[in-house]
Amino acid sequence: MIIDVVLAIWRRELQHDDISIDDDFFALGGQSVMMAKIQGAFIEELGVELPVDQMFRNPTVASISAYIESLGTVSQE
Repeated sequence: MIIDVVLAIWRRELQHDDISIDDDFFALGGQSVMMAKIQGAFIEELGVELPVDQMFRNPTVASISAYIESLGTVSQE
């Protein structure tokens, strides 16, 4: 599932094992460098490129996963 991949990416890049799907990226200490790494992981692991503004509009795992799913272009294994 996309949400599981997104959650794993966030946990890895933010170096927090206890992130939930409703935690806010910025409240967790997320900043531009981490956002760029997460965007790169989305490209590599999901095959989807997200505009920066979508990260700001969808700052939780749940919301960004829903946005990615709405694109309908995810290449998942």
